[in-house]
Amino acid sequence: MERAAPSDPAREPSSALGAPLISARELTKIYRVGDQDLVALDHVTLDIAAGDFVAIMGPSGSGKSTIMNLIGALDVPTSGKLILDGRDIGTLSVDELADLRNRTIGFVFQQFNLLPRTSALEQVMLPLQYANPRPEGSETMARKRLEQVGLQHRMDHTPRQLSGGQQQRVAIARALVNNPKLLLADEPTGALDSRTSEEIMQLFAELNREGITVVVVTHEPEIALWAGRRITFRDGRIVDDIRQTPYTGSPAPGPDGAAP
Repeated sequence: MERAAPSDPAREPSSALGAPLISARELTKIYRVGDQDLVALDHVTLDIAAGDFVAIMGPSGSGKSTIMNLIGALDVPTSGKLILDGRDIGTLSVDELADLRNRTIGFVFQQFNLLPRTSALEQVMLPLQYANPRPEGSETMARKRLEQVGLQHRMDHTPRQLSGGQQQRVAIARALVNNPKLLLADEPTGALDSRTSEEIMQLFAELNREGITVVVVTHEPEIALWAGRRITFRDGRIVDDIRQTPYTGSPAPGPDGAAP
């Protein structure tokens, strides 16, 4: 895979993108560890536009997991402000945070988090049971999302009857069933081989072209190449924020099996 040539550093979304879906100002997160304070995020200011495809990178302890938890409304900041889809997460109750997550965000993780004896169709329907109000036609919605990820012939299969890539596609369909504005993926290809990883990233790129904002947290440079923007964290701060030409996949093989 050839590395895409990045453009100059860019903090502002391009004109083709929408208004900020995520807006952080002086965002700080401090954890108490024993008798010491651990600064996981240190006055981070960041905008992510609606319709963007962003890769967040950084070494262990850099703050990338913490920013993911805050963007996903799984945690609240110690200080500063994070606005997600027009809501200040620091002012919301536990129930309001749960409702915001359910309405706005689809989560995809490295581990697929599927129930072992539950069919793909039932797995995808699960988030709809927690929606308020609960939508009508939940089975139809789940079937549509499974078809979208190419599993129309695997809906009745349980996880042990599916490959790793198929299990991740079930997880993606589950993340999409509530029609989220944001797809938030934490190391989504970490448990997959390179070929399956590319298939999953191609699916993310297709979803992004349909208008879904995609944020991928990864330590793999090859995965970050799929994004139009790459943000690197170190010691709780942003040290690099660049726009780049997204990678679009390996060339199709020629008649003799070789890439053209």
